[in-house]
Amino acid sequence: LLGPPKRQRKMLTVTQKVGLLDMLKEGRSYSAVGRHYGLNESTVRYIKKEENNIRRTAAISFNKDAKRVVTVRNKTIIRMESQGDVEPSPSTSALHSEPSPFYASKGWFDKFQKRFGLKSVSLQGEATPADAAGAEAYAKTKFKTIIKEGTYKPEQVFNMGETGLFWKQIPSQAKASGFRGQKDRVTLVMCGNAAGFMIKPGLISRLKNPRALKNKNMSALPVYWMHNTMAWMTKALNLNWFKGCFIPEVKGYLTEKGLDFKVLLLIDNAGGFADDLSHDGVQIEFLPPNTSSLIQPMDQGIIRTFKALYTRNTLQHLVDAMDSDQNFSFKDYWREYTIASCLQHIQRAHQEMKSETLNGCWEKLWPEAVHNPTESRLDEIHRSVVETAVSLAKRLRGDGFDEITSDDVNSLIDAHSQPLTDEDLAEMTKPPSEGEVEEDKKAPSVDVDKEDGLTIDHLATMVRMLSQRKQQINENTSHVFQRRFKFLTLRHTRESLKLYYNL
Repeated sequence: LLGPPKRQRKMLTVTQKVGLLDMLKEGRSYSAVGRHYGLNESTVRYIKKEENNIRRTAAISFNKDAKRVVTVRNKTIIRMESQGDVEPSPSTSALHSEPSPFYASKGWFDKFQKRFGLKSVSLQGEATPADAAGAEAYAKTKFKTIIKEGTYKPEQVFNMGETGLFWKQIPSQAKASGFRGQKDRVTLVMCGNAAGFMIKPGLISRLKNPRALKNKNMSALPVYWMHNTMAWMTKALNLNWFKGCFIPEVKGYLTEKGLDFKVLLLIDNAGGFADDLSHDGVQIEFLPPNTSSLIQPMDQGIIRTFKALYTRNTLQHLVDAMDSDQNFSFKDYWREYTIASCLQHIQRAHQEMKSETLNGCWEKLWPEAVHNPTESRLDEIHRSVVETAVSLAKRLRGDGFDEITSDDVNSLIDAHSQPLTDEDLAEMTKPPSEGEVEEDKKAPSVDVDKEDGLTIDHLATMVRMLSQRKQQINENTSHVFQRRFKFLTLRHTRESLKLYYNL
């Protein structure tokens, strides 16, 4: 015969344990409290023994329904993780005023992510709904007043925007062996004026000196090169771009036009931009919050069309490579597709952006500056570019390329602006690999104006130097986790990316 059913183990939440401890504090006996909660007296005594840990956890815990009290953790970490749910105490305020270095292991970070459900973050655009009324009011009143008081001409009014670019991705339908899309990401900084002129794009990479650009004059590139660990815009890089790229580019342009250096620069309010930008002759104006998608010229199709051109150019280069090589291999081609190849396609896309198209994107903000208003013009150009990209893909024959549609190409273009997934974040926070950072002394110079990419033929040298680089990579890893930790913590406290850029 079977014995009585096994008694189910009962676990109390942190809140229930606090209530149990309060009953004991009131003078109730262990047995009486045990009967109240359906526990053995020994369990009640064990909970009493852990009273300090339980009350400490209850005071700072996010999850009041948690059933486990973990071994005492570092108090600084506990307070930091709890700052979104509790009022700051004097000790917490002191912690923020005098921060101490924090270094986290990968295991801690992964558990931190799971504990608070941190899934993804959008690097571009505005999280809240667009403010149509605010956008209309700004365009019809304040902006017109600024233009009138400053007597600005279309050549003197510029707009700057930024966007991410996964420069080594292809439509998902293409399943060629060794040709899968990769998460190599850069940030593009694009800026143009109401007359239809675009200055040289800025580019933020993870690397300061990529091996593919070895011995290149970085100031002669078709982009203004910047770098940081995450390839993201920061206030320091924004100031770098303003002083090193915007000012000299605009000065040269206005001098060529015979105009005074009197400039209005419009910037969106999404965060990440330095609030101390200043230069003689330059007026900085931030657009109202949640209006960029409605009135910012760069968001009226300029950036999206630029990405469509970049995608088409990538496929064109691929088709040309296949047509010129009887032994063409997708895998070899993709391995040799470097950042230098990316710069070629960025340069070509920049050259193909027509001034009348750029001018038309100012219609919602400054209709008086638009020469030939045609709402559908940019859509038609975009559609034409996408159709050309589809035709090029079908010429590649097989491996899924012949199944690519316009929707697939548009999905790839739009993917650059989608929120980053956990996989994207993990990929971006990896320390640069040995192959990425190693500048081999024998590596040939790569000219971005040429069609050929850089082959990887220095493996032996890299292997010899691996042991020397191992310690440095480990040190860099802790720094990466520190930056990633700070960013996600600030996101949890709902300060968003704007506070991250202040770090």
